[in-house]
Parts: sequence; C-alpha cells; structure tokens
Amino acid sequence: MSLPSSTSIRQAQPHVHDVEDVDVITCKAAVAWGAGQPLVIEQVNVNPPQPMEIRIKVVCTSLCRSDLSAWESQAIFPRIFGHEATGIVESVGEGVNEFTQGDHVLTVFIGECGKCRQCASGKTNICHLLGLHTFFYMGLERRGVMHCDQRTRFSINATGEPVYHYCAVSSFSEYTVVHSGCAVKISSFVPLEKVCLLSCGVAAGLGAAWNIADISNGSSVVIFGLGTVGLSVSQGAKLRGASQIIGVDTNPEKGENAKAFGITEFINPNDSKEPIQQVIKHLTGGGADYSFECIGDTGMVTTALQACCDGWGLTVTLGVPKVKPEITAHYGAFLTGRTLKGSLFGGWKPKTDLPSLVEMYTKKEIQVDEYITHNLPFEDVNKAFNLMREGKCLRCVIHMEN
Repeated sequence: MSLPSSTSIRQAQPHVHDVEDVDVITCKAAVAWGAGQPLVIEQVNVNPPQPMEIRIKVVCTSLCRSDLSAWESQAIFPRIFGHEATGIVESVGEGVNEFTQGDHVLTVFIGECGKCRQCASGKTNICHLLGLHTFFYMGLERRGVMHCDQRTRFSINATGEPVYHYCAVSSFSEYTVVHSGCAVKISSFVPLEKVCLLSCGVAAGLGAAWNIADISNGSSVVIFGLGTVGLSVSQGAKLRGASQIIGVDTNPEKGENAKAFGITEFINPNDSKEPIQQVIKHLTGGGADYSFECIGDTGMVTTALQACCDGWGLTVTLGVPKVKPEITAHYGAFLTGRTLKGSLFGGWKPKTDLPSLVEMYTKKEIQVDEYITHNLPFEDVNKAFNLMREGKCLRCVIHMEN
C-alpha cells in the first residue's frame, strides 16, 4: 500500500473555545485510525493540562522509526503518533513550577521525576515514576492515556470520540499535553527545527556509544543498522577515537552517506557468501571490541554478540523489536567474556543531561543538522512515513506551521 503524499484537511485555525469550555483548544492533528492506514488531519480538542502537566504548542516534530513500527502494528486506535519534538509552553497545570508560558522545550518519551530511588541513584535513567517501563507495566502506553488520571487529553472535535496518546508525547498535533517530567527546557536561541532530533534518535545513538559502551580510543566498532540511531552511534564512536567503525546494512545506498558520520567500512550482508559475523571477525582480527544492534531484530542481537571478540567484547542493543522479543544466545558467548547490555535513550537522564547535549550542538561539537534529509509541511506527514518505509530518508522534520 502506498500512502498519499498529502492528507485530506478539514480547515480550521487553532482557537480557544468559548467561556463554557474555556481552555480547551481546537487544532489540527494527524490521526491514525487503523494499522497502516493513511493518517487523516482532523480537528481535535486538546484539554487543558492537569496537575503536573504542561500543554505545548508543537513547532517541529521529526518522524522516528518507532512511530512507523507502532503505526504498522499497534492495535490501539484512533491515535496521535510522534514523539521527537520541540515546542513552546502554552499553559501549565497545577503544581508545575519548572515551566512558564513561553518556555522553549524538547519533549522526551521517558521522564525524570528527580525524586525516586532510580533518579537519586545516579546509576540509571529509568525513572520509577515516569520511565517507559512504568507506562508499559501499568498499561498506560498500551491504553494511550496520561499518568495523572489515566485518561486522554485528545478528542475528535466533531464527535467527541477520544483519541489516544503515543509514547507520552503525541507530537503530530499542533498542540499536545505532556507530563512536566517529560519535557526539557532549552534556550530560546536554539533552532527548534534542528534540535528536535535530540529528543530521541540522535541522543540515543550518542549516549549508547558514550554512556553505555564507553567506547575507548583506538577500538573497533561494528554497527548493525545505519539509520539515524546507528549513524549517531558511529558519530559517537568517531568522537571517542575509534580506529575502525564497520557499518552493516542491507540498503546499499546507505554505504556512501555513512562515511560522513564516521563509518570506515560498509558491509551489505546480501553481498556476502559467509555469515556476517565471520566477515567481521576477519576484518577486525578476531571480533570487534564493541557491537551495536540498532535494528530491533532479536536474531541480529545474537549475530552482534558473535561478532564481538572473546574476553571483553561488548554488545549494546538499542532497537525495539516488533516481533519475537526473546533473545537466544549460546551461554558460551558469556563464559568467554562477552557482555550484552541494553540501552534506553542512550542512558541520558533527560532533564539532567539533555541541556548539555544541546549546548554541544550550539558549539558545533556534535552533528545534528546532517541527519535531516527532508523538511516537510504538516500536511505532508504521510509522505514522511512513505520516505522512511522506503528507506529514502534519515529524518524528516515536519513543520507544524508553513
């Protein structure tokens, strides 16, 4: 099925309702009505923020592969996808002291309450209150509702039918409501159309290389999957001084572009007559020091483990599998010294760490702009889905205002 390059639009300018339902905003949102069905731009009502929530005017949002995967497979509809975004705080709920109207923010799909045992430990970015595991275990993500009252803030303007949230953000809407712990204040001088990428993909890859793997100078690295996350791992490895960075992808068009992000050698498994892990062992003299699985394929996790060297080889898995979440590996891989680690958002604690990452961008110490292959108006959101599904883009930035 091919999606249309633009959607049908019911024309409406964002506005605040009359006195009887004051503070409810009507605006445009790209609503997914079913798995794999073209998004439809609808007029939706966005309720005011509840305690510890903020309502954001979305300025720019980029399409992440997890949006695509969820749109193709998840059963809860109607739904508003999108989670890589920047915007401006429009209003704040009761108890919110960190944000005021007009603040520029990055949205994040995992939060940081700053008070729970996990936040206080300094050992993890998995907040007990607002971590993604909480949304899944409590069923909040599966039901597309907010943490505060387990209800949605969206509804179809014409019918009142509820529309559900995605990844605690739902940025494919001109306005959205998020928990205040799932937003990070940034400087008003930072270009919102660029740094939206730091709210997920680019930050996740850099963090996996720096925080999770802690790549050392002169090391060898292999990366499975050269999308935005994989290329961000490559950039992080390059900045850490890795001497050999091998990229693995079945899309031959990605080989040349990957060099700009630090890839030194490119392998297309379809061109190899022997298992890819054997090819990597030959190239690295016995296996890579570090391997990264950035596809979301649990079978590839096993391959990545086998591509690491004995004694100290470290495999980091970043991808979220659509099917078969179980990993199968021979215990001998671990007895011989290999390690497997998971990485969620690159280990970054959003409020604590992201401001420094944004500062690195402003100082041109990290690449961000180079991942943006397309800039599209909101009405062409379906074109962005097509481009990503066909492997013709890294990041499409969707501009909410023309």
